[in-house]
Amino acid sequence: MKTNNVVRDKSYDFAMRIVKLYKYLCEEKKEYTLSKQLLRCGTSIGANIEEAIGGQSNNDFFAKLTIAYKEARETHYWIRLLSDTDYLNNEQAISMLNDVDELLKIIGSIKKTMKLKL
Repeated sequence: MKTNNVVRDKSYDFAMRIVKLYKYLCEEKKEYTLSKQLLRCGTSIGANIEEAIGGQSNNDFFAKLTIAYKEARETHYWIRLLSDTDYLNNEQAISMLNDVDELLKIIGSIKKTMKLKL
């Protein structure tokens, strides 16, 4: 198995940031509903990438990668909403959005490449 997988590593690092952000939102901002949605989709990106890596076929890989992409889009939404409702300050939101945008670009690029193979 490849040990230097950029999308795997970045999605895992992002998931750790999401968990820390969730704890911050619960403990400091007393926000439990929106942050739970963010926790679910933000950590799901990496979980689906991990599943894709272990996929049984190219079609399975592509399907799991597509789910990871959709979860990243949803994560983008929740970060924007938390920012626009003043649970996150501008600096926090921009930092998180930059990370999820980078994941979207990487996953989107992999999907395009895989589409050509399928």
